[in-house]
Amino acid sequence: MKDLRRYLTFKYIQYLVLPSPNIIVTLLGLFASVYVTLILTLPFVSRKSTAVFISNIAQADIFVGCSIFSAMIQDVIKSEILSYSVQSTLRQNFQIANVHISSLLLSCVSLEAFLITFLPVETRHIRTVRCAKVASKVIWIAIIIECFLYQVECFKHLSISYFDTHRHVLLLLNYCYGATKLLKSVVYPIGLLLRIFNVYLFYKMYFRVLP
Repeated sequence: MKDLRRYLTFKYIQYLVLPSPNIIVTLLGLFASVYVTLILTLPFVSRKSTAVFISNIAQADIFVGCSIFSAMIQDVIKSEILSYSVQSTLRQNFQIANVHISSLLLSCVSLEAFLITFLPVETRHIRTVRCAKVASKVIWIAIIIECFLYQVECFKHLSISYFDTHRHVLLLLNYCYGATKLLKSVVYPIGLLLRIFNVYLFYKMYFRVLP
């Protein structure tokens, strides 16, 4: 359990304290996630809701590996359609998925700790493994949709002739471009609110425990 607490502390620093991703910290986080994944397979580890969130945080680092692999094969795969812009956007989306999924899951861990501290009996029915799995799935689906919209946007740089014969596809892409523009306008405020939310929860818990 001490290793899991150290892992969570490291992840809080990586995603909610540091202003931007750092390659050294990212690689350390990847190795830590592999280690924690192995720990969670041990029979004596508790299978509570917090373990579900930690497991999903570790799994989110799969996107780090995907980003590294994408960078390695970028010069190998060359085609007219799969342009440099598409590959670069894909690699960036892997990084976005990793950061956003991990940040939201860490916020779930903070909220759970807050509820255990202040409302242990009243919230027992929602602090279950089932609810943790549902919340994790919702987060994964939402962020994958977000990254899909970002990936679709890169097709704006391709020749319109690709879609001239498919009007419905072109219309769908225009809707995706509008949704992506709206999404980008709210991502930064949401990230800022998540940081404030986590700081507030830890502030309340710290002064609750301090006396």
